Amino acid sequence: MVNLEGEAQGTTYHIKYRDEQQRNLKKEIDSVLITIDKCLSTYRADSEISRFNRSERHQFESPYFYPVLKKSEEVFRATNGAFDPTVMPLVEAYGFGPKKIRLPEPVNIDSLVQLVGFQKVSFDAVSIRKLTKNIRLDFNGIAQGYSVDVVSEFLESRGIDRYMVEIGGEIRTKGKKGEDQVWTIGIENPLQPGKMLTTLKLVNRAMTTAGNYRNHYESNGQTFSHIINPKTGMMEQSSVLSVTVFAPDAITADGYDTAFFVMGLDATKRFLSTRKDLDVYIVYTGEDGQPKTFVTEGLKKEQ
Repeated sequence: MVNLEGEAQGTTYHIKYRDEQQRNLKKEIDSVLITIDKCLSTYRADSEISRFNRSERHQFESPYFYPVLKKSEEVFRATNGAFDPTVMPLVEAYGFGPKKIRLPEPVNIDSLVQLVGFQKVSFDAVSIRKLTKNIRLDFNGIAQGYSVDVVSEFLESRGIDRYMVEIGGEIRTKGKKGEDQVWTIGIENPLQPGKMLTTLKLVNRAMTTAGNYRNHYESNGQTFSHIINPKTGMMEQSSVLSVTVFAPDAITADGYDTAFFVMGLDATKRFLSTRKDLDVYIVYTGEDGQPKTFVTEGLKKEQ
């Protein structure tokens, strides 16, 4: 087993794979992750996404921009806008994003929501343009999952078909860990970060998690979460504590975990009744104040 670890995209990664040649592919993987950042990171002023945010149109330079736009459009439409990467103005106004501005005045939601709406951009496989001025993109809700997929596909291109790729808690696996071992992952307790609620098998699948317990701050007695409802402009206050989504690939899981967090438990249950390709493990606060879980049938046999 080859074990690699490092830092990327403001977080850490851990990669394990079986390779008869025992190749160390860390240098190549780091290069891939840096190239993705140069395209999709809002924390880099010179990235493709940052340059588009400052302009009216952009012609794609790397192969990474268009697939994320395409998947974003798919999830945006499927969830009726619960996931929307044009949420950047709201992200910044609430003090998240690269600028980390904590605004002393109340956020002017009415004006900012006018700058949100994925239908306000037009794109094809070559370029993207704004249909409304001052629209800005933020792929932080989906880019990490996409990065996991790109690294997974890189490993497969090198003939590696037994691996586990984890970046910032977003995971994808393929094949078996050992001859009689499958990959297992833990679901974190959002009320006690670092402690696990349960472990699950992850076989030829990806999983990602959205939660308001990882990225938040307090101001004047209020807790501000980084997950924002793009339709209302409000930060979500609901009983849901974390949403872990299981999907065939990590970009799909990553897009839907944010959407389901915004949609809430009941709407997510209704949505999943028509989507057998997705499974969820949702942790929420019950009426008694204690953590409860909702687990789709497809996952129950993996416990």
